[in-house]
Amino acid sequence: MADAGGAGFGVLLRQVRLEASLTIEALAEASGVSVRGIGDLERGRRATPHRGTVAALANGLGLGEAERERLLAAARSGRNPRHRPAGVRSFPRGIDDFVGREAELARLTALAEQAAARQPVVVAVSGPPGAGKTTLALHAARELADRFPDGQLVVDLRGMDDTPPGAAELMLRVLKALGVADRDLAKAGPQGHPELYRQVLAEQCCLLVLDNARDEAQVRPLLPSAGAAMAMITSRRMLTGLESIHRLPIGELSPAEAAAFLTALVGQERADTDPTALAEVAHRCAHLPLALRVAGNWLATRTGWTVRRLAERLALEARRLDTLTAGDLHLSAAFDLSYRQLTPTAARLFRLLTLTPGPDTSAAGAAQLTGQPLFDTEDTLEELVETGLLGTDQDRYRLHDLLRLFARSRLHAEEPDGNVEAARSALHRWLLETAVVAGRWYEPDHGAPPPTWQGTVDLSTAEHARQWLQAEGTNWLAALRAAATAGDHTTVVEAAEALHWFSDQWIFWGHWPEVFRTAARSAQALGDPLIEATQLNYHAWALLICEGRHRDSVDRSAQALAVAQRAEDLPQQGWAHTYSAWALSLLGDHTAAAHHNHEAAGLFEAADDLHGTLQAMTSTALNLVQAGRHEEAITENIRTLTFLDQAGDRIEPHIADFTRANLQLNTGLAHTHLKNWSEAADHLRTAVELWHASGNNGMESRTLVRLGNALLAAGHHDEARDAFTQCVNLGTAADPSRLTEARQRLADL
Repeated sequence: MADAGGAGFGVLLRQVRLEASLTIEALAEASGVSVRGIGDLERGRRATPHRGTVAALANGLGLGEAERERLLAAARSGRNPRHRPAGVRSFPRGIDDFVGREAELARLTALAEQAAARQPVVVAVSGPPGAGKTTLALHAARELADRFPDGQLVVDLRGMDDTPPGAAELMLRVLKALGVADRDLAKAGPQGHPELYRQVLAEQCCLLVLDNARDEAQVRPLLPSAGAAMAMITSRRMLTGLESIHRLPIGELSPAEAAAFLTALVGQERADTDPTALAEVAHRCAHLPLALRVAGNWLATRTGWTVRRLAERLALEARRLDTLTAGDLHLSAAFDLSYRQLTPTAARLFRLLTLTPGPDTSAAGAAQLTGQPLFDTEDTLEELVETGLLGTDQDRYRLHDLLRLFARSRLHAEEPDGNVEAARSALHRWLLETAVVAGRWYEPDHGAPPPTWQGTVDLSTAEHARQWLQAEGTNWLAALRAAATAGDHTTVVEAAEALHWFSDQWIFWGHWPEVFRTAARSAQALGDPLIEATQLNYHAWALLICEGRHRDSVDRSAQALAVAQRAEDLPQQGWAHTYSAWALSLLGDHTAAAHHNHEAAGLFEAADDLHGTLQAMTSTALNLVQAGRHEEAITENIRTLTFLDQAGDRIEPHIADFTRANLQLNTGLAHTHLKNWSEAADHLRTAVELWHASGNNGMESRTLVRLGNALLAAGHHDEARDAFTQCVNLGTAADPSRLTEARQRLADL
């Protein structure tokens, strides 16, 4: 770092030159001092200008007597450097192997430009323990050093200490580092130090790295308010209370960055020996920089170990945190520092969050774990977010993978077994009860929650219900499994029954076969043939639609039919015939499919089951398409649409919407086979709009690919490209097979 006295002269020279509206080249011409010489002085690279040089510059600037003397005084100050405490301007080791963070560095560089324009900049770099906040700040300080000729000061605020230094002590350290003489400090006195601090910073073009801040109160008095200074704060806390600052949250590295970091630590040759194992190590370190450094150091000091051996050791979750220790680097210790800062209520919730079976939860779910009121739980969750121990995104809260392991270790060490089981049971019970109420939005004869329901989530609309069911899918599925394991078969069947029609809205979730297979087993355990037949039919549907296992679906439908006949239930017999027809049609046995459709229609009519009748009619039209009888299929689809319109509100709205979209899709397919391109596109576009309006992204993706293929066959390449692009933009919500097909079509185009 350049001497503060010389740099002070440089800052003053630059300020006076800019006030005179002179470029460096113009001042060089007016003073006779070289362009390079002026540049070196302004950047602090030359600390002791000769008196004649100063006089020449003063003449070139046209300074008056007072301003000339001020410039000479600054030059004299540079020849008598004041004492600076050792270490405050040094950069700790450990940043030479820095990788990644390009976006963050670009943003810090842009902010440094603002500071250079004499707009003080404050940036708070926050993130979970071990995310590399300090490393990023130090690397950025090195990269930006030339922009701050008065130097770069690194101040450890020791925020995780039991008694961290206060603002007054830290302010004094910075003032001394910036070269303020002891006599000036004594003259100002402790009461005057804040004003002196602000004045000195306003006159300096320097970069402060305020590392490891404890809270807002510690760091707020240290921030520049004027001049060309920039302050980078690092903290595990988000420092929400700081005003008018820029925020830069950071998390784990990308997989590629994590692999590059490990490679830098263990060597290219060793990394290249088993890149798959290297990726596994990075993944099991959750791409967290501190964990990666510990793993890399472990391998670097154990040359007899292969990367594969460490990957296998890290695969043991129960031992992973113990493995991530190298010398005095302990990953658990880094987590424990933040954990010990929590209030008892927040610490308990942190532990109990590991009972959430999925990757994230809502505030309402977290409240079930502790029994706190919802609003109090939200405050506790925000404390965990503020301390960097919990991530948040759109009202969902998530523990980082390694923090989850740490929290689990604290759970086992600190929480009584009875409390753990009670919290888990409360969460599972709430998940399944809420899933039943949400799912019934899509069930005939149900709809909105009953007035007596006292829920903690908003299920006031079917859309809200859908969003909750999808957001909590992993969690309520785990609760369903737990209920089945515990022999709570009534709860399992009730949940599956409530979710039956909703499954059409989220076909490609991937777990419906398990849901309905589990429910069928529970129904059998209950010994009720009607319930068993119903769940067997649902499972036949899931095998057919979700997994494409047509032959297995036929077998399951046959089982359902036999049980339904034993129960003497006409509707379930009808559904068994319907699913058999659907599967047989896709297997190419159109005659058998037609027979089953005919049987289904008769059974549904006898039972006065409008929803079943509607499905049998749709299945008949689909079988005609599959059989190549496209004109007849179009006629049948029109007949079914007429029936749907005439049935009106006797058909449950979501079932009506789904069927209407499906009929438009099938009509479009029939026209596609007939090469009626215009009619095909019209019907397929209508189907896309209907799927989109209902939020059924899986079926929307299927229809978009059908539309794109039809447009492609018709020679409308631009419109086809738009359809395939819309499908790709649906991302993970799309049918995976259609997503792959759309990407391939775009590549071909």
